[in-house]
Amino acid sequence: MDGLIICIFKAMQWKRIRPWLLPLLLAVFIKIFSFFPHLVEKYYSTGVYPWISRVLRILFGWIPFSMGDILYAAVFIYGLFSVIRFVTRAFRRQLHRSFLMLSLKRLLAEILWVYLIFNIFWGLNYDRMPLGSRLGLEEKMYSKDELKTLVGLMVSRMNETDSASRRARPLLAKIDTVFQHSIQAYRGLSREYPSISYPNPSVKFSFYGYLMNYMGFSGYYNPFSGEAQVNTTIPTFVQPFVSCHEIGHQLGYAKEEEANFCGFLATKTSSDPAFRYSVYLDIYLYSANALYLLDSTAFIPYRESLKPSVRQDLRDLRSFYQKYQNPFEPLLRRMYGDYLKANRQPQGLNAYDEVIGLAIAYYRKYGADAF
Repeated sequence: MDGLIICIFKAMQWKRIRPWLLPLLLAVFIKIFSFFPHLVEKYYSTGVYPWISRVLRILFGWIPFSMGDILYAAVFIYGLFSVIRFVTRAFRRQLHRSFLMLSLKRLLAEILWVYLIFNIFWGLNYDRMPLGSRLGLEEKMYSKDELKTLVGLMVSRMNETDSASRRARPLLAKIDTVFQHSIQAYRGLSREYPSISYPNPSVKFSFYGYLMNYMGFSGYYNPFSGEAQVNTTIPTFVQPFVSCHEIGHQLGYAKEEEANFCGFLATKTSSDPAFRYSVYLDIYLYSANALYLLDSTAFIPYRESLKPSVRQDLRDLRSFYQKYQNPFEPLLRRMYGDYLKANRQPQGLNAYDEVIGLAIAYYRKYGADAF
């Protein structure tokens, strides 16, 4: 009799554990696998992932609006409904132990499956080999003189392309033009770097553009739908680089500085002067800010040498973001910074600035003419 009770108890325990076994084993495997960048690069980032991302773009790319935005809205509504239901039961004193345990199990299961889908669909790219080493760039600590050289080069390039970019800028008012030129830029880049190819392209505007302004974001990549999203409410002269940055994420360059560098490589090869101006301005913002923090006096001559029209663009961009400043933005940005730190980017939001090191390494190898 005792043996029968033990068998029944074990069967009940196994019935409870069984639904968790596969996802738990997969989660453990993914975590262990992530500790080996060479394997991630070979079998995931350049093996399985290109097919996963391509399938997602085939499934959702033809839809003219963002399915990822709709998915996030549905998740938000579901979460809000769950909170309301929980609070209602608490108010009615109906939070029994069985309900709390069931809710906790459901929440843990949802978190576990989101973790698995996120990593399988895209997240493991955070653990791939560094982009610089794959492109044969020597990344090392850069000097103040090298930083000044980069700032000066960006100033020169912005001044040179300013007039032509303004003539081309009205076309950017049609967002489809930005997306098509971004796709063409990556096609041009793939001729130089065949590993950075972009089949079945799909770039879309986000429904949440104005909301993203309050959050301080200009675009995002949705790993669950494979869509690159661009905030089309930001000034037109920065949209080309943002578009190319998000495509970089889409192609598996998860770290922010690597997506920035992919955006730089693609945008600078564009035949559209508005695109080239956009990337020069972006790299200028990163490098000039770094120089200002290092030596504010040394920064002044570079700022003063900018054409008046370029300086006006910088003022317009600053005014645009100041208009949307709010008490919640620092909190949201801190949360995003913590997300980046949790995904092998200990610099948090400063990870974006790391593109400076890649740009200087690129300059060391190819010289100013490559810009």
